[in-house]
Amino acid sequence: MRHPRKNLKSSALLGMAGAVLASGLSTSLMAAELDEVVFGTNWYAQAEHGGFYQAKATGLYEKYGLDVSIEMGGPQVNGMQLLVSGKRDFSMGYAVGAVKAVEQGMPVTTVAAAFQGDPQALIAHPHITSLEQIKAEGLPVYIAAFANTTFWPWLKSKYGYTDDMIRPYTFSVAPFLADENIVQQGYLSSEPFAMEKAGVQPSVFLLADYGYPAYATTIETTDGLIEKNPDLVRRFVQASMEGWASYFKDPAPGNALIKEANPEMTDEQIAYGIAKMQEYGLVTGGDAATRGIGVMTDARWAKIHEFMLEAGLVDASLDIHDVYSLDYLPAEPVLP
Repeated sequence: MRHPRKNLKSSALLGMAGAVLASGLSTSLMAAELDEVVFGTNWYAQAEHGGFYQAKATGLYEKYGLDVSIEMGGPQVNGMQLLVSGKRDFSMGYAVGAVKAVEQGMPVTTVAAAFQGDPQALIAHPHITSLEQIKAEGLPVYIAAFANTTFWPWLKSKYGYTDDMIRPYTFSVAPFLADENIVQQGYLSSEPFAMEKAGVQPSVFLLADYGYPAYATTIETTDGLIEKNPDLVRRFVQASMEGWASYFKDPAPGNALIKEANPEMTDEQIAYGIAKMQEYGLVTGGDAATRGIGVMTDARWAKIHEFMLEAGLVDASLDIHDVYSLDYLPAEPVLP
Protein backbone atom coordinates (compact mmCIF):
# COMPACT_ATOMS: atom_id res chain seq x y z
CA MET A 1 0.00 0.00 0.00
CA ARG A 2 1.21 3.48 -0.76
CA HIS A 3 1.67 5.76 2.20
CA PRO A 4 -1.14 8.16 3.06
CA ARG A 5 -0.80 11.44 1.28
CA LYS A 6 -0.56 13.25 4.58
CA ASN A 7 2.88 11.68 5.05
CA LEU A 8 4.01 13.32 1.84
CA LYS A 9 2.87 16.79 2.78
CA SER A 10 5.04 19.34 4.52
CA SER A 11 4.60 20.22 8.15
CA ALA A 12 3.72 23.72 7.01
CA LEU A 13 0.60 22.42 5.27
CA LEU A 14 -0.44 20.52 8.35
CA GLY A 15 0.09 23.62 10.43
CA MET A 16 -2.36 25.46 8.20
CA ALA A 17 -5.11 22.90 8.80
CA GLY A 18 -7.04 25.04 11.24
CA ALA A 19 -7.00 28.05 8.97
CA VAL A 20 -8.07 26.03 5.98
CA LEU A 21 -10.98 24.46 7.82
CA ALA A 22 -12.00 27.79 9.30
CA SER A 23 -12.11 29.36 5.85
CA GLY A 24 -14.38 26.57 4.61
CA LEU A 25 -11.82 25.39 2.09
CA SER A 26 -11.60 21.90 3.58
CA THR A 27 -11.61 19.96 0.32
CA SER A 28 -7.90 20.23 -0.39
CA LEU A 29 -6.99 19.32 3.16
CA MET A 30 -9.31 16.34 3.09
CA ALA A 31 -7.59 15.20 -0.10
CA ALA A 32 -4.29 15.39 1.76
CA GLU A 33 -5.63 12.93 4.35
CA LEU A 34 -6.71 10.22 1.93
CA ASP A 35 -4.94 6.87 1.82
CA GLU A 36 -3.77 6.17 -1.72
CA VAL A 37 -4.91 2.79 -2.97
CA VAL A 38 -4.41 1.00 -6.29
CA PHE A 39 -7.08 -1.49 -7.34
CA GLY A 40 -6.61 -3.66 -10.40
CA THR A 41 -9.49 -5.17 -12.35
CA ASN A 42 -9.45 -8.40 -14.34
CA TRP A 43 -10.26 -6.98 -17.80
CA TYR A 44 -11.01 -3.82 -19.73
CA ALA A 45 -13.51 -1.49 -18.05
CA GLN A 46 -17.09 -2.73 -18.41
CA ALA A 47 -20.44 -2.84 -16.63
CA GLU A 48 -19.29 -5.88 -14.66
CA HIS A 49 -16.83 -3.58 -12.89
CA GLY A 50 -19.44 -0.87 -12.44
CA GLY A 51 -19.67 -0.83 -8.67
CA PHE A 52 -16.00 0.01 -8.28
CA TYR A 53 -16.10 2.79 -10.85
CA GLN A 54 -19.31 4.06 -9.23
CA ALA A 55 -17.64 4.23 -5.82
CA LYS A 56 -14.90 6.35 -7.34
CA ALA A 57 -17.20 8.56 -9.42
CA THR A 58 -19.64 9.33 -6.60
CA GLY A 59 -17.07 10.02 -3.88
CA LEU A 60 -17.75 6.90 -1.84
CA TYR A 61 -14.08 6.03 -1.67
CA GLU A 62 -13.27 9.53 -0.47
CA LYS A 63 -16.05 9.24 2.11
CA TYR A 64 -14.09 6.35 3.58
CA GLY A 65 -10.77 8.15 3.42
CA LEU A 66 -9.47 6.55 0.23
CA ASP A 67 -7.97 7.93 -2.96
CA VAL A 68 -8.45 4.96 -5.28
CA SER A 69 -6.79 4.51 -8.66
CA ILE A 70 -8.41 1.81 -10.79
CA GLU A 71 -6.11 0.02 -13.23
CA MET A 72 -7.62 -2.10 -15.97
CA GLY A 73 -6.67 -5.70 -16.56
CA GLY A 74 -6.29 -7.30 -19.96
CA PRO A 75 -4.91 -10.33 -21.79
CA GLN A 76 -1.30 -9.43 -20.99
CA VAL A 77 -1.85 -8.31 -17.40
CA ASN A 78 -0.95 -10.68 -14.55
CA GLY A 79 -3.03 -9.28 -11.72
CA MET A 80 -1.75 -11.71 -9.10
CA GLN A 81 1.85 -10.86 -9.89
CA LEU A 82 1.13 -7.14 -9.63
CA LEU A 83 -0.62 -7.70 -6.30
CA VAL A 84 2.06 -9.76 -4.59
CA SER A 85 4.81 -7.49 -5.92
CA GLY A 86 3.22 -4.49 -4.20
CA LYS A 87 2.27 -2.61 -7.35
CA ARG A 88 -1.40 -3.03 -6.44
CA ASP A 89 -3.08 -2.99 -3.05
CA PHE A 90 -6.21 -4.87 -4.12
CA SER A 91 -7.00 -7.00 -7.11
CA MET A 92 -10.19 -8.30 -8.71
CA GLY A 93 -9.97 -12.05 -8.41
CA TYR A 94 -11.69 -15.38 -8.78
CA ALA A 95 -12.29 -17.96 -6.07
CA VAL A 96 -10.77 -20.96 -7.86
CA GLY A 97 -7.68 -18.96 -8.80
CA ALA A 98 -7.33 -17.76 -5.22
CA VAL A 99 -7.29 -21.33 -3.92
CA LYS A 100 -4.53 -22.24 -6.37
CA ALA A 101 -2.53 -19.12 -5.49
CA VAL A 102 -2.58 -19.88 -1.76
CA GLU A 103 -1.69 -23.51 -2.44
CA GLN A 104 1.35 -22.23 -4.34
CA GLY A 105 2.41 -20.18 -1.34
CA MET A 106 1.29 -16.74 -2.41
CA PRO A 107 0.50 -14.48 0.58
CA VAL A 108 -2.98 -13.39 -0.54
CA THR A 109 -6.46 -13.45 0.96
CA THR A 110 -9.92 -13.00 -0.56
CA VAL A 111 -11.96 -10.55 1.52
CA ALA A 112 -15.22 -10.07 -0.44
CA ALA A 113 -17.11 -11.35 -3.48
CA ALA A 114 -18.99 -8.81 -5.57
CA PHE A 115 -20.43 -11.60 -7.75
CA GLN A 116 -22.29 -14.37 -5.98
CA GLY A 117 -22.05 -16.46 -9.14
CA ASP A 118 -19.55 -16.86 -11.95
CA PRO A 119 -20.70 -15.12 -15.18
CA GLN A 120 -19.20 -17.93 -17.27
CA ALA A 121 -21.72 -19.76 -19.43
CA LEU A 122 -21.91 -22.37 -22.12
CA ILE A 123 -23.59 -20.94 -25.20
CA ALA A 124 -25.33 -22.94 -27.88
CA HIS A 125 -27.66 -22.40 -30.81
CA PRO A 126 -31.39 -22.14 -30.06
CA HIS A 127 -32.18 -25.78 -30.79
CA ILE A 128 -30.00 -26.87 -27.86
CA THR A 129 -32.08 -26.76 -24.70
CA SER A 130 -29.94 -28.34 -21.98
CA LEU A 131 -26.41 -29.10 -20.86
CA GLU A 132 -27.33 -32.77 -21.07
CA GLN A 133 -28.21 -32.44 -24.75
CA ILE A 134 -24.74 -31.08 -25.50
CA LYS A 135 -23.23 -34.22 -24.02
CA ALA A 136 -25.76 -36.58 -25.60
CA GLU A 137 -25.08 -35.23 -29.07
CA GLY A 138 -21.33 -35.09 -28.53
CA LEU A 139 -21.16 -31.50 -29.71
CA PRO A 140 -17.77 -29.76 -29.87
CA VAL A 141 -17.28 -27.26 -27.05
CA TYR A 142 -14.91 -24.36 -27.62
CA ILE A 143 -13.17 -23.40 -24.37
CA ALA A 144 -10.14 -21.33 -23.42
CA ALA A 145 -7.15 -22.85 -21.66
CA PHE A 146 -8.14 -21.53 -18.23
CA ALA A 147 -11.37 -23.56 -18.38
CA ASN A 148 -9.33 -26.73 -17.91
CA THR A 149 -8.59 -25.73 -14.34
CA THR A 150 -11.93 -24.09 -13.54
CA PHE A 151 -15.34 -25.09 -14.87
CA TRP A 152 -14.44 -27.87 -17.34
CA PRO A 153 -13.58 -30.41 -14.60
CA TRP A 154 -16.92 -29.56 -13.00
CA LEU A 155 -18.75 -30.25 -16.29
CA LYS A 156 -16.89 -33.54 -16.60
CA SER A 157 -17.82 -34.56 -13.07
CA LYS A 158 -21.46 -33.45 -13.09
CA TYR A 159 -22.49 -33.96 -16.72
CA GLY A 160 -20.03 -36.52 -18.03
CA TYR A 161 -18.35 -34.22 -20.53
CA THR A 162 -15.16 -35.66 -22.01
CA ASP A 163 -11.96 -34.06 -23.18
CA ASP A 164 -12.51 -35.19 -26.77
CA MET A 165 -15.32 -32.61 -26.94
CA ILE A 166 -12.85 -29.76 -26.39
CA ARG A 167 -11.91 -27.33 -29.13
CA PRO A 168 -9.67 -24.30 -28.56
CA TYR A 169 -11.55 -21.04 -28.09
CA THR A 170 -9.82 -17.97 -29.53
CA PHE A 171 -12.31 -15.41 -28.18
CA SER A 172 -14.04 -15.02 -31.54
CA VAL A 173 -17.71 -15.89 -32.10
CA ALA A 174 -17.17 -16.31 -35.85
CA PRO A 175 -16.92 -20.14 -35.75
CA PHE A 176 -20.08 -20.30 -33.65
CA LEU A 177 -22.01 -18.11 -36.07
CA ALA A 178 -20.89 -20.28 -38.98
CA ASP A 179 -21.90 -23.65 -37.51
CA GLU A 180 -25.11 -24.30 -35.57
CA ASN A 181 -23.64 -27.40 -33.95
CA ILE A 182 -20.87 -25.54 -32.15
CA VAL A 183 -21.04 -24.83 -28.42
CA GLN A 184 -18.70 -22.37 -26.76
CA GLN A 185 -17.92 -20.79 -23.46
CA GLY A 186 -18.72 -17.15 -22.95
CA TYR A 187 -19.14 -14.33 -20.50
CA LEU A 188 -22.81 -13.74 -19.77
CA SER A 189 -22.84 -10.17 -21.06
CA SER A 190 -20.21 -10.38 -23.79
CA GLU A 191 -20.46 -13.19 -26.33
CA PRO A 192 -24.29 -13.41 -26.21
CA PHE A 193 -24.42 -9.68 -26.96
CA ALA A 194 -22.22 -10.14 -30.03
CA MET A 195 -24.29 -13.12 -31.18
CA GLU A 196 -27.55 -11.25 -30.82
CA LYS A 197 -26.09 -8.36 -32.81
CA ALA A 198 -25.30 -10.90 -35.54
CA GLY A 199 -28.88 -12.16 -35.57
CA VAL A 200 -28.61 -15.30 -33.42
CA GLN A 201 -30.62 -15.68 -30.20
CA PRO A 202 -28.43 -18.21 -28.38
CA SER A 203 -29.27 -20.64 -25.64
CA VAL A 204 -27.27 -19.46 -22.63
CA PHE A 205 -26.53 -21.84 -19.76
CA LEU A 206 -25.13 -19.85 -16.85
CA LEU A 207 -23.02 -22.41 -15.03
CA ALA A 208 -23.73 -20.88 -11.64
CA ASP A 209 -27.42 -21.64 -12.13
CA TYR A 210 -26.54 -25.33 -12.52
CA GLY A 211 -24.46 -25.55 -9.38
CA TYR A 212 -20.98 -24.37 -10.34
CA PRO A 213 -19.94 -22.93 -6.96
CA ALA A 214 -17.22 -20.37 -7.67
CA TYR A 215 -17.45 -16.78 -6.49
CA ALA A 216 -16.31 -14.22 -9.05
CA THR A 217 -15.25 -10.58 -9.18
CA THR A 218 -13.76 -11.01 -5.74
CA ILE A 219 -11.53 -8.60 -3.86
CA GLU A 220 -8.10 -9.99 -3.08
CA THR A 221 -5.37 -8.35 -1.07
CA THR A 222 -2.07 -9.33 0.49
CA ASP A 223 -1.60 -10.79 3.93
CA GLY A 224 0.89 -8.01 4.53
CA LEU A 225 -1.67 -5.25 3.99
CA ILE A 226 -4.18 -7.04 6.22
CA GLU A 227 -1.60 -7.22 8.98
CA LYS A 228 -0.43 -3.64 8.49
CA ASN A 229 -3.73 -1.86 7.97
CA PRO A 230 -6.85 -3.98 8.49
CA ASP A 231 -9.00 -0.86 8.82
CA LEU A 232 -8.06 0.22 5.30
CA VAL A 233 -9.13 -3.19 3.99
CA ARG A 234 -12.51 -2.82 5.72
CA ARG A 235 -12.98 0.66 4.33
CA PHE A 236 -12.19 -0.42 0.78
CA VAL A 237 -14.64 -3.32 0.94
CA GLN A 238 -17.35 -1.17 2.51
CA ALA A 239 -17.06 1.63 -0.04
CA SER A 240 -16.89 -0.81 -2.97
CA MET A 241 -20.05 -2.66 -1.95
CA GLU A 242 -21.88 0.63 -1.41
CA GLY A 243 -20.70 1.48 -4.91
CA TRP A 244 -22.46 -1.58 -6.27
CA ALA A 245 -25.71 -0.70 -4.52
CA SER A 246 -25.48 2.81 -5.93
CA TYR A 247 -24.62 1.58 -9.43
CA PHE A 248 -27.84 -0.34 -9.84
CA LYS A 249 -29.86 2.70 -8.78
CA ASP A 250 -28.19 5.24 -11.07
CA PRO A 251 -25.25 3.90 -13.10
CA ALA A 252 -24.53 7.11 -15.02
CA PRO A 253 -21.57 8.31 -12.90
CA GLY A 254 -19.84 4.94 -13.02
CA ASN A 255 -20.58 4.49 -16.71
CA ALA A 256 -18.88 7.79 -17.50
CA LEU A 257 -15.66 6.55 -15.88
CA ILE A 258 -15.97 3.16 -17.59
CA LYS A 259 -16.16 4.81 -21.01
CA GLU A 260 -13.33 7.17 -20.12
CA ALA A 261 -11.11 4.22 -19.25
CA ASN A 262 -12.31 2.08 -22.17
CA PRO A 263 -13.42 4.28 -25.08
CA GLU A 264 -14.46 1.23 -27.11
CA MET A 265 -17.22 0.43 -24.62
CA THR A 266 -20.64 1.53 -25.86
CA ASP A 267 -23.73 2.62 -23.99
CA GLU A 268 -25.59 -0.29 -25.57
CA GLN A 269 -23.19 -2.91 -24.29
CA ILE A 270 -23.07 -1.34 -20.83
CA ALA A 271 -26.87 -1.39 -20.67
CA TYR A 272 -26.87 -5.04 -21.79
CA GLY A 273 -24.35 -5.93 -19.09
CA ILE A 274 -26.35 -4.22 -16.35
CA ALA A 275 -29.54 -5.93 -17.52
CA LYS A 276 -27.90 -9.36 -17.45
CA MET A 277 -26.37 -8.83 -14.02
CA GLN A 278 -29.80 -7.91 -12.71
CA GLU A 279 -31.64 -10.66 -14.60
CA TYR A 280 -29.38 -13.37 -13.21
CA GLY A 281 -28.81 -11.78 -9.79
CA LEU A 282 -25.05 -12.01 -10.08
CA VAL A 283 -24.43 -9.22 -7.56
CA THR A 284 -27.69 -8.99 -5.65
CA GLY A 285 -28.96 -12.59 -5.70
CA GLY A 286 -28.16 -15.62 -3.59
CA ASP A 287 -26.87 -14.82 -0.12
CA ALA A 288 -26.45 -11.15 -1.08
CA ALA A 289 -30.22 -10.65 -1.22
CA THR A 290 -30.50 -11.01 2.55
CA ARG A 291 -26.93 -10.78 3.84
CA GLY A 292 -25.64 -7.91 1.76
CA ILE A 293 -23.63 -7.29 -1.41
CA GLY A 294 -20.14 -8.77 -1.29
CA VAL A 295 -21.03 -11.43 1.27
CA MET A 296 -19.14 -14.71 1.47
CA THR A 297 -19.87 -17.72 3.65
CA ASP A 298 -17.91 -20.61 5.09
CA ALA A 299 -20.46 -23.00 3.58
CA ARG A 300 -19.95 -21.68 0.07
CA TRP A 301 -16.18 -21.83 0.33
CA ALA A 302 -16.53 -25.41 1.57
CA LYS A 303 -18.43 -26.23 -1.63
CA ILE A 304 -15.71 -24.63 -3.74
CA HIS A 305 -13.10 -26.63 -1.86
CA GLU A 306 -15.07 -29.86 -2.24
CA PHE A 307 -15.43 -29.38 -5.99
CA MET A 308 -11.73 -28.67 -6.40
CA LEU A 309 -10.76 -31.70 -4.33
CA GLU A 310 -13.04 -33.98 -6.34
CA ALA A 311 -11.67 -32.59 -9.59
CA GLY A 312 -8.07 -33.02 -8.48
CA LEU A 313 -7.45 -29.27 -8.75
CA VAL A 314 -6.04 -28.85 -5.25
CA ASP A 315 -4.12 -30.98 -2.77
CA ALA A 316 -5.98 -32.28 0.26
CA SER A 317 -3.39 -30.69 2.55
CA LEU A 318 -4.69 -27.19 1.81
CA ASP A 319 -6.72 -25.56 4.58
CA ILE A 320 -9.47 -23.65 2.74
CA HIS A 321 -9.69 -21.18 5.62
CA ASP A 322 -6.25 -19.90 4.60
CA VAL A 323 -7.73 -18.66 1.31
CA TYR A 324 -10.34 -16.21 2.55
CA SER A 325 -11.48 -14.14 5.51
CA LEU A 326 -14.96 -13.01 6.50
CA ASP A 327 -13.56 -10.41 8.91
CA TYR A 328 -13.55 -7.54 6.42
CA LEU A 329 -17.09 -7.73 5.09
CA PRO A 330 -19.32 -4.71 5.79
CA ALA A 331 -20.29 -4.53 9.46
CA GLU A 332 -23.80 -3.56 8.38
CA PRO A 333 -24.98 -5.47 5.29
CA VAL A 334 -25.17 -3.39 2.12
CA LEU A 335 -28.55 -4.62 0.98
CA PRO A 336 -29.61 -4.30 -2.68
